[in-house]
Amino acid sequence: MSFTLLITGATGFIGQALVARHLRGGGQVIALSRDATRAQQLLGPKVQVVSRLAELPNSAPVDACVHLAGARVIGPPWTPARRALLVQSRHDVAMELQALLQRLQVRPRVLVQASAIGYYGNPAQPPASPLDESGPPQSGQFQSDLCVGIERDALGAEALGLRVVCLRFGVVLGHGDGAYPAQALAARLGLGAVLGSGRQAMAWLHLDDAVGLIQHALASPDLHGPVNAVAPEGCTQAQFTRALAASFGRRAWLRVPAGALRLAMGEMSELLLGGVPMVPAAALGSGYRFRYPQLEGALAALASGPKQAPG
Repeated sequence: MSFTLLITGATGFIGQALVARHLRGGGQVIALSRDATRAQQLLGPKVQVVSRLAELPNSAPVDACVHLAGARVIGPPWTPARRALLVQSRHDVAMELQALLQRLQVRPRVLVQASAIGYYGNPAQPPASPLDESGPPQSGQFQSDLCVGIERDALGAEALGLRVVCLRFGVVLGHGDGAYPAQALAARLGLGAVLGSGRQAMAWLHLDDAVGLIQHALASPDLHGPVNAVAPEGCTQAQFTRALAASFGRRAWLRVPAGALRLAMGEMSELLLGGVPMVPAAALGSGYRFRYPQLEGALAALASGPKQAPG
């Protein structure tokens, strides 16, 4: 893919993997980072790093945009201040990005926006079948409202002539960051635990496919709107915990009661205790072929150690 890609959140977990793969494919990268010095050291000399999009001239050659920036959702408790930060950290960059798009002499053709499966919330009645992208949000649930706002901001770029794809990411599994390293360490030590009943659905995705779906979205002119960025083979949280332990030749014996998680984490615990089954209908329908469609294969690849992602 030999074109110039503007990436916000380029120093994050998915962002770094996307930068590396795009550069290997012969493309150019412009990265937005508030800490430009650290980002330049992290991403290397081939990447143009800016601390503000206002630094880019109107003539900047931006062919496509990927918006990954935003404060971590799993982290400190969701106090009112933390909720405001989670919303504002995404909204502010989205508005900065739209201001750039309005003034560029040649606008990019596509914007890929990172959203999440939190869009679907935790419905009172579990769906009768796995949700595709037409599943409704759950108004009043913070994780759902957050994702609705993210996607609403992104869709504003359609008025400027861009094709917009919103990738609703599940739990992305990979080395270096994200949930997997801590989960894998616990599993290796025999400390993997079923959370609550363990019957809640867990939608997951290997990091290689997270990057692959972004590239697919960039390269597929007929793909637009929401896309469930989850593997075709879903599982429950208990199935995931046991499969992860098995990938290291261990067993999972422990269980954390739902009440203890709710007491420790408040509403944020619903990210771990809730979940509905879903299917990547738009991705499959547009021809994306998953590198890791099944959980056992994904966990086996991860357990064998870090490898260079495919080009």
